[in-house]
Amino acid sequence: MLPDVLLKKPRTYNEGEYIIRQGDSGDTAYILEKGQVEILIKKEDGKTKSIGTRGPGSIIGEMAIIDNEPRTASIRAMENCNVLEISRQDFHRRLDNADPILQTIMQVILTRYRDTLARIDEISDKKGFPSPEEVEREFALEQDAVESLKIANEFKEALDHGELALFYQPIIDMKSNDITGFEALMRWNHPERGFIPPDVFIPIAEETGLIVKASLWALNEACKGLKRIEHKTGWKDCLTMSVNFSSTDFATEDFVENVYNTLSKTDVAANQLILEITERILMQQPETARETLEMCQKAGMHIAIDDFGTGYSSLSYLHSFPIDILKIDRSFVVDMFKNEKNIELIRSIIGLGKNLKMNIVAEGVENKEEVDTLKFLGCDRAQGYYFAKPMAEDEVIKLLKSWDNLKTA
Repeated sequence: MLPDVLLKKPRTYNEGEYIIRQGDSGDTAYILEKGQVEILIKKEDGKTKSIGTRGPGSIIGEMAIIDNEPRTASIRAMENCNVLEISRQDFHRRLDNADPILQTIMQVILTRYRDTLARIDEISDKKGFPSPEEVEREFALEQDAVESLKIANEFKEALDHGELALFYQPIIDMKSNDITGFEALMRWNHPERGFIPPDVFIPIAEETGLIVKASLWALNEACKGLKRIEHKTGWKDCLTMSVNFSSTDFATEDFVENVYNTLSKTDVAANQLILEITERILMQQPETARETLEMCQKAGMHIAIDDFGTGYSSLSYLHSFPIDILKIDRSFVVDMFKNEKNIELIRSIIGLGKNLKMNIVAEGVENKEEVDTLKFLGCDRAQGYYFAKPMAEDEVIKLLKSWDNLKTA
């Protein structure tokens, strides 16, 4: 498993306190969230020189996450400060997972930066150029770096303190109108910020590696939830549970072992679990993905490609990997009637999946016209607000108990 990233709560330093001392060892950089600091260098003659200040949005102590050299300067709080920490471990994990070209360029820049610092006797700002503080603040604001780091820290806290929840969206058989299963969807209700959308926190969780811990939690909770739902409704062994996994999850050595252990511990049958993955996983790490998926499929699990058509959409991987289910992305369903080409595109996806002996699920279905058209085109299953929104476990239980009456009403 990937090591847990060293994301911590913001630290506070009082006016006059040293955040970093020249000559000390360290493996952490900081983003200054609040306050003002002064950068000090002790010269060979023993005198200390102030070479600048930094304010909110600035990065300080960055060389510590690049190499193992001692701190090159001291940094002292000029007023009460809050800082967010970035560990060397987290930085290198992100760099290792970056695009190869980005890795190369980043390594060259960092090496030259260290070389430049080693050659400089005295640092001073040149006329006509913006100060480092201005550049850093502008970049941090544009990239929303501080906010992303705060969300990453808070997401780790949410995982540790049970602030996350799973909601379940029913998946409907288009012919019988029966519920065949559910997709487990992660929800985060922050105690101060309120509801944080998944499209905000999931990408950050993937970038930081926290998605591995989150996905294991989701798998375990979804399987336990399925057993509770079966017990309370009598729908035993006939429902499936779809759980989403990222490329970071697949990169862990014990992914398959963790899935096996969870199924065994929760007593969920392998054929009730659907692993939902994106096309990106297959393209980024094809050999690992193929081996992992084959092991899961041989154990009886099902494999679904989520958001089909929005990524690489290479037809070659559809017969190269053990895929059982294609999920048509909601963007195609929403645009279905805007022009004739959109319906033909959905017809093509359904036909392709059928020829490869796959089941087809349409996402984001919101009205009867879409349902009728998808049925006509041969779509097997669907999910969306027309049938039911994602709901908490107690609502799922109520829905299942009354479903026979609802579907004939």
